[in-house]
Amino acid sequence: MTNFEQQRVDATAYFRSLQDRICAGLVQADGQAQFREDTWTRPGGGGGRSRVMVDGGVFEKAGVNFSEVFGQMSPEFAKSLPGEGLDFSATGVSLVLHPRNPKIPTVHANFRFLVKGDRAWFGGGADLTPYYPYREDVIHFHKTWKAVCTRHPAPVDYAKFKKWCDEYFYLSHRQEPRGVGGIFFDYLEGDVDAVFRFVRDCGDAFLDAYVPIVQRRKNESYTEAERQFQEFRRGRYVEFNLIYDRGTVFGLKTGGRTESILMSLPPVVRWLYDYRPAPGTREAELYDVYLKPRDWAEES
Repeated sequence: MTNFEQQRVDATAYFRSLQDRICAGLVQADGQAQFREDTWTRPGGGGGRSRVMVDGGVFEKAGVNFSEVFGQMSPEFAKSLPGEGLDFSATGVSLVLHPRNPKIPTVHANFRFLVKGDRAWFGGGADLTPYYPYREDVIHFHKTWKAVCTRHPAPVDYAKFKKWCDEYFYLSHRQEPRGVGGIFFDYLEGDVDAVFRFVRDCGDAFLDAYVPIVQRRKNESYTEAERQFQEFRRGRYVEFNLIYDRGTVFGLKTGGRTESILMSLPPVVRWLYDYRPAPGTREAELYDVYLKPRDWAEES
């Protein structure tokens, strides 16, 4: 067994257990609903477990997906990734959580390991998409990821990963960020064992980064107008995932399960024509203050 093969086995086992632990933590945070699990197989090789929670006490829709797939890429798609040939394997966890209460932000995270020919690398990250942001929540989220990054040597670099996240989760056709960012990294290779330790640290930190925000905001009151604004901003989420998201493209291009790939989409969304928030409102504050990259981890 080559080092890459052993790393794939170890990463697969870790990601499978991470899905279990994150789902258990989210069931506890929700306090009402359970996850439905679907196991699936990919015709070209591999499969996964998709877990989705709907109409919970906190989460209107929450999806946590584990997959381990392998086989051959199309020649056209293979050219877009490092490594020789068409053979590949990929394993990872991807999640998106859409709370019902607009005072609780949507969150996304994914952690993955890919092997293609003579190359192997880790990628992943986590980012926060608030609708009515609270400063302490945004700072907490960023500080959590900075603390994880500072525990690891190069190529881990918080400043680089934070900037990468700001640039990646950006809707260029709208000229606006999707949310307040977090960390994003891809093509981390070299000392694969050291990088894997970092990725495990990230996965283990996810609940600590997000659940305290849920606990602080789940009993906040909200109006129908605030709910409608949340649905409008969810439209930006949909646009990003369908136009730019690498995970969506990878899953569709490699013959993944469509229901699992698109589980990230929210259940209720609206698009408004030429919407502009009224000056001085909390909606305007989102645009004027929070949808502008800044070093939140250094604030208090």
